[in-house]
Amino acid sequence: MVMSSIFGILLALIAIGVGMYLKGADLIALYNPAALLIIFGGTAAAIMIAFPFSELKKFPILLRIALFEPKLTTKVDQISRLVECAEIAKKEGILALEELASETTDPFFKKGLELIIDGHDIEFIEEVLLEEVAAIDKRHKTGALIFTQAGTYAPTLGVLGAVIGLIASLGNLNNIDKLGHSISAAFIATLLGIFSGYVLWHPIANKLKRISKKEQELKLLTIEGLLSVYQGLSPSALEKKLTVYVSPKERISYEKKNEDHTNEKTA
Repeated sequence: MVMSSIFGILLALIAIGVGMYLKGADLIALYNPAALLIIFGGTAAAIMIAFPFSELKKFPILLRIALFEPKLTTKVDQISRLVECAEIAKKEGILALEELASETTDPFFKKGLELIIDGHDIEFIEEVLLEEVAAIDKRHKTGALIFTQAGTYAPTLGVLGAVIGLIASLGNLNNIDKLGHSISAAFIATLLGIFSGYVLWHPIANKLKRISKKEQELKLLTIEGLLSVYQGLSPSALEKKLTVYVSPKERISYEKKNEDHTNEKTA
């Protein structure tokens, strides 16, 4: 995933550069301090007005998440863990899950196990875990919205930069060379605005939304599995119930993993 993000950005830069070259435009024209200040400085100012600092300080973290997508537990691995819980609960009882809860590094999974071990009502456990998923969803939407808004502001600021450049070029009507250079510089702001908006900010926002959706799907699967374990569902029944959450390809991977695990036990 890291490579796809970096490769995408590099490909976009190459495409713009080669496109300009083929059109006969000078690549050095892209280095325009005024246009860079208007686009990136203006975009930063706009999102600072739109969002509180408590949310904006997460910008570098969100950018890192988008570029270096965190590795989540796969659905296949999570199903295996939940089936293991069902096996332990069936053989030794719910309280035997305490050791597994102390070993897990997944805070959400750990919390669910602890609620089950403490013997809370199933409705209460479901409500608590779903509320946590809703809170995560809200935080993730806010993070993605920062980049969505940046993608909205940048192209408009590009038009503003072009207008400012054209106003400046009117002072050079008597000098054709300077006039042509001024008009060219004016439209660099538009190019940078559209490029940053639709090639950087909007795609990053979409990627954050996709990562969030993937994480929430995993958590919903976890809730379904934990509640089923609490209700005393057998490991085989739980396995059949949870595999509907995965794609046919993932199902094959899960079956192969189980087969390998079985072979290891019998060896």
